[in-house]
Amino acid sequence: MKTTFPARSALFGALLLAATAMPWLDAAAADKPARAAAAGQALDKAMTPGEGQKRLEPMIGSFDVTVLVWPAPGKPPLEYKGSAVNTWVLGGRYVQTMLSTVMDGEAFDGIGYYGYDNTTKTYQASWMDNGSTAIGWYRGTLDKAGRSAVLNSVQATSGDGKPLALELRVSIADGGDHVTQMWGAPAGGKAFKLLELRSVRTTK
Repeated sequence: MKTTFPARSALFGALLLAATAMPWLDAAAADKPARAAAAGQALDKAMTPGEGQKRLEPMIGSFDVTVLVWPAPGKPPLEYKGSAVNTWVLGGRYVQTMLSTVMDGEAFDGIGYYGYDNTTKTYQASWMDNGSTAIGWYRGTLDKAGRSAVLNSVQATSGDGKPLALELRVSIADGGDHVTQMWGAPAGGKAFKLLELRSVRTTK
């Protein structure tokens, strides 16, 4: 990725200030040009899409989505039909999901993002929709085969604001069909399934 000289210089400077405690950037061991070069390499590595992002490629495309919502543990789920369009955004760095469905006669729309952080080597996801005013943030790992991910979060419940541990489980088939489940566990309680999205590819 190419950036303007002023922007790149500012980023280099920020990295140098933040990393002064690192042995490989010790001022006593390297001169300014060497430190600037090292900071530039670290920045390029952090900002350049690579294998971590490519493993999300099967999720790109348009999908018919079946939405299952469990109103309470042990109860049968409510079922809704919808669609989703997944695209690469910001130069192949993130997968954007646009979900549209109708629940009980009202439109339900959501926007999600999946990405891989080159620095922490973790997968991350965020979610927002018109059924809430909160943004959900998740962090976790994808297995080596690129077919199963588990991401975790802690969010406040809408009823009483108490923390709820959430687990996002994603399984991806060879053709790109994927299932996303959300499991929740109240403090000291047993985890149960809250939501499931079954996405079946319609176009690449």
